Amino acid sequence: MSLEVEEIPAPLKRHDSLFGDAEKVSHSKHHGSQVSWTRTLSLAFQSIGIIYGDIGTSPLYVYSSTFPDGIKNNDDLLGVLSLILYTLIIIPMLKYVFIVLYANDNGDGGTFALYSLISRYAKIRMIPDQQAEDAAVSNYHIEAPNSQLRRAQWVKQKLESSKAAKIVLFTLTILGTSMVIGDGTLTPAISVLSAVSGIKEKAPGLTQTQVVLISVAILFLLFSVQRFGTDKVGYTFAPVISVWFLLIAGIGMYNLVIHDIGVLRAFNPMYIVQYFTRNGKAGWVSLGGVVLCVTGTEGMFADLGHFNVRAVQLSFNCILFPSVGLCYIGQAAYLRKFPNDVADTFYKSIPAPMFWPTFIIAILAAIIASQAMLSGAFAILSKALSLGCMPRVRVIHTSHKYEGQVYIPEVNFMMGLASILVTIAFKTTTNIGNAYGICVVTTFSITTHLMTVVMLLIWKKHVIFIMLFYVVFGSIELIYLSSILSKFIEGGYLPFCFALVVMSLMATWHYVQVKRYWYELDHIVPISEMTALLEKSDVRRIPGVGLLYTELVQGIPPVFPRLIKKIPSVHSIFIFMSIKHLPISHVIPAERFIFRQVGPKEHRMFRCVARYGYSDTLEEPKEFAVFLVDRLKMFIQEESAFTQIEPENDDSSEVPETQARPRRSTQTAVHSEEAIETRVSSHSGRISFHVNQTVEEEKQLIDREVERGMVYLMGEANVTAKAKSSVLKKIVVNYVYTFLRKNLTEGHKALAIPKDQLLKVGITYEI
Repeated sequence: MSLEVEEIPAPLKRHDSLFGDAEKVSHSKHHGSQVSWTRTLSLAFQSIGIIYGDIGTSPLYVYSSTFPDGIKNNDDLLGVLSLILYTLIIIPMLKYVFIVLYANDNGDGGTFALYSLISRYAKIRMIPDQQAEDAAVSNYHIEAPNSQLRRAQWVKQKLESSKAAKIVLFTLTILGTSMVIGDGTLTPAISVLSAVSGIKEKAPGLTQTQVVLISVAILFLLFSVQRFGTDKVGYTFAPVISVWFLLIAGIGMYNLVIHDIGVLRAFNPMYIVQYFTRNGKAGWVSLGGVVLCVTGTEGMFADLGHFNVRAVQLSFNCILFPSVGLCYIGQAAYLRKFPNDVADTFYKSIPAPMFWPTFIIAILAAIIASQAMLSGAFAILSKALSLGCMPRVRVIHTSHKYEGQVYIPEVNFMMGLASILVTIAFKTTTNIGNAYGICVVTTFSITTHLMTVVMLLIWKKHVIFIMLFYVVFGSIELIYLSSILSKFIEGGYLPFCFALVVMSLMATWHYVQVKRYWYELDHIVPISEMTALLEKSDVRRIPGVGLLYTELVQGIPPVFPRLIKKIPSVHSIFIFMSIKHLPISHVIPAERFIFRQVGPKEHRMFRCVARYGYSDTLEEPKEFAVFLVDRLKMFIQEESAFTQIEPENDDSSEVPETQARPRRSTQTAVHSEEAIETRVSSHSGRISFHVNQTVEEEKQLIDREVERGMVYLMGEANVTAKAKSSVLKKIVVNYVYTFLRKNLTEGHKALAIPKDQLLKVGITYEI
């Protein structure tokens, strides 16, 4: 289903209500381009506090998770240290810092951003709400596949024609989202518990149960304060994490010099070969602990929207890698002398005078790592809303200064409860680590697969480069994943169960939403029927402005005649309102609205599509109403000017897309007022004072009706499975979907619609 664009003789093109502002934004720069070095260094410093808390606190528990049964052979330390160093080099540095970061979506990163990037180049989304006008949005940046590279065109065709491919890509995306939620649940548990465990060095009388209870108290506090946000997150967290990196680097250097400088031999990868030769299956199983050294790596990509590629590259290569690398090297040197201390390597290896400062900073760093993961989980879930795979819950933006700082009350409660229960049930970082590793490596693998599609479809890289990327990183991640899965019974089952539940709920919601959209599309009301309804003697036009919210971006929804039947009246100004999320991170406000005239002009009925990116914030109702009315008046003025220039061979009535005549482009800013003025001057005889006066009267009428009140109308759809449906479908639609719809935040609350201005219309859909 696509919109055809009518060819209009140059230089005239039809505009929607935004042409006056669109010229100002049509030359937006790519993320990170033309940024000064001063700004880049500032962003690099801020990124330390935002994205490295998790990977920076990994030294608290990596060695204890790798050697849960103690160190059997001292040379094993060299093999494990070599594994840690090369894992840090291969996955975070080579894969993410130098390759994956460049696959950002106008600056935004993460699994969801990759899916959105792919969906702009190939129509892989299940809900058919694409419009020709979307491609003209400034941030869309679609580059048609090069005709010389048939492979990219072939991939695009296969993705668009294969329902299985669409389902696989969607499943990978929601699996990645589920794993991030799992990560956000387990990071606080393992980070806080490992940091608090250090107190046993100075208070050996404390039992593990008491340590767990202290950790639970900190976790409760952490999740309780989420609603207050982290408004000064960059410059507040960065100094703390910077001090943490200085401490662990200094302690690592001290241990290296004092205990065994010979561990530097671990840079020779032959020690990895010897380690596996010596330990066999036990060495392979230990990889589940080694991989914890790269937890939080996905955060570099997911939180890219706050910074730029160069800033992250600088902070990783100049600060993170040297500091963490020195810490692991120092711990290995210490363990060469004191192998029995492996269960609590980090705190045992701290020089006595530095214990308390390091302990306090470790607690703060663990909390910051947890906070960063929670913020990332909230941000990703808020983006998932635009995919239609979650109910419209209320997303609270906690910062006016820092973009992407959001809070979702329902999700925060569930994640907090899960994190506390995991801490109480598992009690030790080793057991939690078994579960944690699966989240980490699964997310790596999903990114590798989606990146491969990006390389084939968008980057159009040589097939040898693509194969190298997929085989090298895919095989390494597969080895790590196989090792972690060997600990399935010892805690590895937790993220799978968690992801299965979250994925099932997301897939259920998305499935029913897609079916509902297609139902409405199949039952759209023809213009002739709508006109006949309005012309009935018992249907009155009442004062005010009515906004009927609908998912459809084209056509009259079936809830409209239902509304007329229940309440035989229509507001003087009536707008079919659609909130639509584009597969880009941001839509500039000047390009927010698309307007259409629906039916005869004297009916004063309009179609409006409000377009948002997946990272955009919905305006408050008053601000939204002012913006909407302003653009509506602009549209009426432009429409009048256009119709005076163009022959009147079109009533501008909106018809269903399946029956649509060729439609003129409404989203362009190339030939704006100058083009119209040229045609106006050549047809000056056709423009009269009467027309201008009529336009002004229409605008005054809109202002008067707005003053009389604005009413928001929403269809309360009760979706049920058809009688002949399978048992599984009936369970999914009639019970699971209905439970989610009734128990999570209602749509009007998510849109912040005032209750006293809301009118709901009940309707039942059988799918």
